[in-house]
Amino acid sequence: MVVQEEIPNAGDIVEKTELTPVAPEPARIFTMELLHMIKDAQQQHGLRHGDFQRYRGYCTRRIRRLRKALKYPQGDKRHFKRRDVTIGQLTGKKADERFIHIPLISAERAWAYAMQLKQESNTEPRKRFHLINKLRRACFYALQLQELCNTDAFDARTKLECEAYVAWMHGTLHFELQLWKTAGEHLKRAQVVYENLAKALPDDEQELYRAKVNEFTPNLRYCAYNISGGASGGNIDEILELRAQGMLENLDVLVSQTKTESSEGLQTIEWRGRKVTVRPEKVRLFLLSAQELDKSLAKATKLDAKIELIERILMDCKDAIQAVRDEIKQDPKLRSLTTGQTVSGVQYLLAYLSYIRHSRTLQRNLCLVEQAKLNFDDPNQQSQQSIGDGKRVRSQDLARLYEIILQNVTEMLQIQGMEEDALYQGEVENLAVTFKAFRCYYIALTLIDMKKWKEAVALYERASNYASEALKGKASPEFQLQAELKKVVSAIEGCKFSAHAYSVLEDDNSEEAGTTTKAQKTTKPLYERLSLYKEDQSLHTKTPNVFKLTPDMEPIPCKPLFFDLAMNYVELPSLEDKLEAPGKKGASITGFVKGFLGWGGGSK
Repeated sequence: MVVQEEIPNAGDIVEKTELTPVAPEPARIFTMELLHMIKDAQQQHGLRHGDFQRYRGYCTRRIRRLRKALKYPQGDKRHFKRRDVTIGQLTGKKADERFIHIPLISAERAWAYAMQLKQESNTEPRKRFHLINKLRRACFYALQLQELCNTDAFDARTKLECEAYVAWMHGTLHFELQLWKTAGEHLKRAQVVYENLAKALPDDEQELYRAKVNEFTPNLRYCAYNISGGASGGNIDEILELRAQGMLENLDVLVSQTKTESSEGLQTIEWRGRKVTVRPEKVRLFLLSAQELDKSLAKATKLDAKIELIERILMDCKDAIQAVRDEIKQDPKLRSLTTGQTVSGVQYLLAYLSYIRHSRTLQRNLCLVEQAKLNFDDPNQQSQQSIGDGKRVRSQDLARLYEIILQNVTEMLQIQGMEEDALYQGEVENLAVTFKAFRCYYIALTLIDMKKWKEAVALYERASNYASEALKGKASPEFQLQAELKKVVSAIEGCKFSAHAYSVLEDDNSEEAGTTTKAQKTTKPLYERLSLYKEDQSLHTKTPNVFKLTPDMEPIPCKPLFFDLAMNYVELPSLEDKLEAPGKKGASITGFVKGFLGWGGGSK
């Protein structure tokens, strides 16, 4: 049975709809803090330690979770069907903010993979091609993100952050492609956007954006350097400073290419009044770097940056010395140098490079000493110094550093070819005496901490003698330490008398202690030494030695022993009558049996 319902007329439906109009829903506007979101994820998943592979794995899992939660998979288990996020998922009743996370995390995953390949490309250069492809993929997803964010579904802040993110990603790609002009334009655009965002935000949110702005500065300077024409138009010391900061991986090759043009004019060098021809190409490039090092050190503000610069130049110096030694091996006449023989040009060049190596090592060690002094509490100069926040440095640590410096100065004295240069030997010996003064001073401070006053006074005296001798001698032009020596001398004058006074007080106390040592260390209770007043710390304890309750043991005569000596003279009575006669024998068991059974008995 079918029931037919009445269908109302179309006119009635129109009238009803006209009477109750449906109000359109207001469009939702999303706000996304892209930089905060990215930085939090990076810090929590590996990039705090530079682990890009871990961050890439996190991005992959995050995308899988997002697509599963949003029910937006790309195909099924058997077939893959690409599904990009469109504006339809961000508008309407089912609009969800999480859809915009998919292209963002996809771009981060591709970028993290590229940075991982960049670390591996140091040993495997072919991976740079894979790196470029991954950066292009990251730019593709970043453009998808920008296309979605430029709609009316997002506010102005999200659009600005997305624009800066896309500019930074494209700048990174062009930087790796060595397209310096476009890379500089993109990075500059990102920097400007982040600066404007930082100004518009509250003070508590500005720090993250300003830190991001500072990250662009080294790359922008390097792009400007390459755009200006390399060594002919740029400042190479700025590039060397960038290398010390570890910003550029392939900087060694680029700097060598840039220096080749300038090294053509560097054919001879002059050291201590003698000119030497420079033939090896490595040596010429190294000498050019050494000339620019002082400018870079002057611009570097932190001690860590200075130490890094010097250590890198020392590695180049090692290669240059090896190149000169290879040249000497090829010529048999240059292998041995006898006393009195004139030093050849190549050997003099080797001596000059060895001097540069030792002097730069000495300069690096002095930077380490300066860095250690920032965290050293000098008892003699408390009013003139401010202690840093790092690990506290002891006086023996500084003494050890000066011991290493003295070994370095000894090697400078033994440079082959400079034994007969009296002026050079005098300068280096004066330098050795200077560092001996510093070493003795810090060893004396160590002895002060150990309360060895007499030994400290002796070392103060020796440090003062060394310092006076160094001030009288001719100082090295490269290491001006006269001001520090004068400070040490002025500090020693007061410290020496202070240590001497403590030594005298210690002697007096030891004499007083020697006379009453037995009285203080006696085990007699208080009631036995009432007439003698001495401070006894044991009286303040829980078991004071006032009176001995248990009396002492006293010797007494032993109990006498009695020995029975009369036993040997006693006549004992005879017991023969008690013994059985030998002829009589007792009844045996056979007789007993016979009598019991009634047979075998005697006849009656």
